[in-house]
Amino acid sequence: MRTIITVLVLAVLFSSCQNSAKKTSNEKVSLTAAGATFPLPFYNLVFKNYTESKGIPVTYGGVGSGGGIRSLTDKVVDFGATDAFLEDDKMAEMPAPIVHIPTCLGAVVITYNLPGIDELKLSNELLEKIFMGEITKWNDPLIAANNPGVTLPAKDILFVHRSDGSGTTQIFSDYLSKISTKWAEKIGAGKSLNWPVGMGAKGNPGVVGTISQTEGAIGYVGSEFAFAQKTQMAQVQNSAGEYVLPTMASISAAAKGNIPDDTRIMLTNSSDPESYPISGFTWIILYKEQAYNGRSLAQAEETLKLLDWMVSSEAQAEAPNVHYAPLTEDAAAKAKAILRSVTFEGKAILN
Repeated sequence: MRTIITVLVLAVLFSSCQNSAKKTSNEKVSLTAAGATFPLPFYNLVFKNYTESKGIPVTYGGVGSGGGIRSLTDKVVDFGATDAFLEDDKMAEMPAPIVHIPTCLGAVVITYNLPGIDELKLSNELLEKIFMGEITKWNDPLIAANNPGVTLPAKDILFVHRSDGSGTTQIFSDYLSKISTKWAEKIGAGKSLNWPVGMGAKGNPGVVGTISQTEGAIGYVGSEFAFAQKTQMAQVQNSAGEYVLPTMASISAAAKGNIPDDTRIMLTNSSDPESYPISGFTWIILYKEQAYNGRSLAQAEETLKLLDWMVSSEAQAEAPNVHYAPLTEDAAAKAKAILRSVTFEGKAILN
């Protein structure tokens, strides 16, 4: 699998990039990256803007969070991208120390297909029982009791989940593990899971497509796909007991709490009463010491300049245009501080 991912990344990037070690002094630097598909629309937009503005080509391959981590491990990209931060044990397995740079916030939306029912409230108990396969009909008394005045059909519930490993699944399952002891013990959190019920579909587009074609279906998708496709979205109960829809404001509210200096935190089930509870950062990851594999100082400098711009107010203002929430001021400040800890031959690259 490592070989396949590496070949795919190289195939995607080959036409527009070369290794900096092969560049002559009069050639411009180009940047290559690969990883998470969750932030792909945002990355496509800001990388395009940066290339047009600065003249530095940036090529990004959306191969999934796992592919981004493997690509950085194999040192075939300037930086990787992931929706799930690396835990300490995974950090220790990397060839050298890495840092995490949050770039925006997104959410995982509970979307469903019930014609005529545009408001649906799902409590923690209902989420657990539906996704564990314990509630199988839409007119179940527990769902009806939580949605007074809503006429629910006597249709089977079909849970549609991701068939591929994904950061979207990581965020979704992390949330369920926090609100359900049963889920935490039997299923757990991760990019790929042994699902108790349901059918799989590849990628966010596959899940959205399956749900849209199947009356009675329910599943989870990245908010950018749900917003773009105008899917039916459930109101999810947050830690304050409020039922909240995913919006730019409610997603941003999830990051209002204390963020660690290294930004490695899952924002699910935030304590903020206005937050949408299945929200999270997405990160870019890179080596803290940039002098490796014959990389030039110019390559390292351009990498850091791009990332520093991505967390600036100018780039963050683009996030809502493609259905992402911008970083809070605190998160952006911490991202900038992390970037200023990145070195080339032991010396800081950014002032």
